Amino acid sequence: MISLSIDEMLSRIKKGKTFEAMAEDGSFSLKVSDYVPYIGAAIHAGHRFREELKSECLLTEQDRWYEEDPATEQFIAALPIVIEGHDSRFEYDLNRSPEEAIHEVAWGKMVWTKPLSKRQKIASLLKHHNFYKVVDALVEAVEQRFGGCVVYDIHSYNYKRWDREVPVFNIGTEQVDTDRYRKLIDHWKQSLDPKRLPNLEGAEFAENDVFFGRGYFLSHITKGFQNTLVLATEVKKIYCDEETGEVFPQVVDGLRESFKRAVIANASYFVRHFLGQKSLEGFHLLSSRLDPAVLRVDRELFHLAKDFEVLGFVNPVNVETEKKRFFQSNFKNNPVFRYKHLNVDPFQFKRALFRLPVEGIRDIGMQRLYKDVINAYADKADLLATLGTEKFLYNSLRYFGEPTETEVANARFLLYLNDDMPKGAPDVMVGDEEVKAMFEESARQYGFSCRVEVAPRQVAKALVLNAKKLVKIKKGAEFTMTEARGLVHHEIGVHMVTTINARQQPLKIFRLGMPIYTMTQEGLAVLAEYLSGSLNVKRLRELALRVMAIRLMLDGYDFPKVFAYLMEEGGLDQEEAFYFTTRIFRGGGFTKDFLYLKGFHDILSYYRKGNPLDNLLIGKISLSHLDIVDEMVSRGLILPPSYKTMAFRTPENSASLLSYLVGGIK
Repeated sequence: MISLSIDEMLSRIKKGKTFEAMAEDGSFSLKVSDYVPYIGAAIHAGHRFREELKSECLLTEQDRWYEEDPATEQFIAALPIVIEGHDSRFEYDLNRSPEEAIHEVAWGKMVWTKPLSKRQKIASLLKHHNFYKVVDALVEAVEQRFGGCVVYDIHSYNYKRWDREVPVFNIGTEQVDTDRYRKLIDHWKQSLDPKRLPNLEGAEFAENDVFFGRGYFLSHITKGFQNTLVLATEVKKIYCDEETGEVFPQVVDGLRESFKRAVIANASYFVRHFLGQKSLEGFHLLSSRLDPAVLRVDRELFHLAKDFEVLGFVNPVNVETEKKRFFQSNFKNNPVFRYKHLNVDPFQFKRALFRLPVEGIRDIGMQRLYKDVINAYADKADLLATLGTEKFLYNSLRYFGEPTETEVANARFLLYLNDDMPKGAPDVMVGDEEVKAMFEESARQYGFSCRVEVAPRQVAKALVLNAKKLVKIKKGAEFTMTEARGLVHHEIGVHMVTTINARQQPLKIFRLGMPIYTMTQEGLAVLAEYLSGSLNVKRLRELALRVMAIRLMLDGYDFPKVFAYLMEEGGLDQEEAFYFTTRIFRGGGFTKDFLYLKGFHDILSYYRKGNPLDNLLIGKISLSHLDIVDEMVSRGLILPPSYKTMAFRTPENSASLLSYLVGGIK
């Protein structure tokens, strides 16, 4: 944040420039990341106190904090225009007129050991005067640009001093034109519904209950500007212990989210019904500029995690040797898999992750997104730190989870029905080089470049390594033509499409991936198989067998027993059953594969409701984070996807039998 003189601030406001600056004396700060028809204000958030006054103040630091409004600046931090006081109200009170701004007695307590000198008072009142010069210029600029303005004047209050139940939110309207603004005021009440906050059922929103909106900030703006409404809103100090000063971060975050949502809804209502505009609504009322704090965390996180690929380590390096040994034992000996040595220290990696300055991200939605990704990478580090040990399965369950009863029931449904299904015409078989050519042709059709190579010593028949833009086909593998087409739509149409789209984004988080993005990615990929007409009963059976095999492993079945189940109940041959079982037991117990069927179910349900899939193709996104991704696209912070899955654009009609099977997945 830069430091500006008052004249420099006024000049930038007059010219319509965006900036974020602290007043030269540190008394307040102003952020204007975009000009919008509303302003957020936290005039009592400050706790700063001039050194020369501390020795003359009778109040302790805790006494002062008790009557200030800590954290209120955080509630509105995501707004494009925010003015925040940094000085304590006990030096001078911005919510009182200049004549009354310096307290002699406050809340029944004497403030000073002796009356302040004229010089001391002038120094404080000059800061009060300068603050209002900037406020006036700011409100005038917004009014001139939009024809009106709403100022969200946010405060907090101590509730334990009351001997009755008091509201979570109180709006003071005694000094505003309630006839003119009644609908907007009522809308503000509805938008700030306290029941949306955690653990606050039955809380109330009141008007003119504990406070009446009699402050100077409101009256000054109301008298000076005909088309600006100030919504003086008090928040009960449920987000801290008002007696000790302990702050509750989760409640603060809940209030940040509530205020962001409420302000956008209310400002949109103001724009539509009071300004008569429709082009500036919803997320368009938030800033379209990326917060420098987001860019910093994004850059540093990518630098840390860009080469951190779990699949690059969890695949055994001695698969073929152990397959031979397992077959020679007549399928009785448990394979002993070996893995690549880690080239990263998991502990140091986690320590570096948690040093990232995520708390500097003002927008609570984006802050949570980065926190979730950082926590997910920390869990991945735990996973790799226990590779090949008994603890690996525990960490896999922590990260990926395990099949629920419903998911096991879905798998059984698909397996039971398969026994009596007509087989259809025999399919043409193709080899690894032919499939490689199909993948390369698909990439050309999409119009992007990626590498496709045939590689030995891998478990999956085909996989995408995102960081390298590489598709690897298993050497020597054979495919039916239907299977090969499905893999092309799966790997190129979704995994590579999202890889390429992610590389075009201004934020690199979409290349790294969101928590359990695997479930959404694989769900999209199987949906692409389905909508391209490449999904068949055999493939559905494979997804179901993955769920059952993981369930059996978790129930105590060892490698030979799961292998036997896949051959006897699943109908797989020895080669298929071995590689299938290896996928499940690699690392020490890898539960990822049940997410394919679950992801397909979730994405199919989402798709059938008519929801668009486009933004899920922006990068490695999870369905649970789509709301913040949609918001970021709407605000212009990130780009819509350049490449879109062909199967989603021109879906083919699936066979009625397959549609029946898919429809049975609950």
